[in-house]
Amino acid sequence: MIDDGRPLFQQIAEQIEGAIIDCSLPEEAQVPSTNELAAFHRINPATAAKGLNQLVTEGILYKKRGIGMFVTAGAREALRSRRREAFARQYVEPLVAEAARLGIPHDELRSMLDTSRVENSEVAR
Repeated sequence: MIDDGRPLFQQIAEQIEGAIIDCSLPEEAQVPSTNELAAFHRINPATAAKGLNQLVTEGILYKKRGIGMFVTAGAREALRSRRREAFARQYVEPLVAEAARLGIPHDELRSMLDTSRVENSEVAR
């Protein structure tokens, strides 16, 4: 996870977000401490803290003084909603625009997506 060119604190925040989305960190659960994250990823504790604090600022985590940080109630749905919007901007809108340039009607595009979904689910088996 911690290996691409993006800032490490962003990668830490995205890792926590992913754990919330896939329910390995349920709402109201305590998240790993700054020191735990720093030791695990072999990074500076200040970097780990910056990633966690970003999530606090966004309302995804909250602090309990002297205890640690916890996942906010409603965080999973908020993250899913935000990622759906990003998915639409990054993938769906360009797909629909390219289909329009190629003269592919919406029903044909929908059929292509359905076919792709069936083929991918068969490959996954």
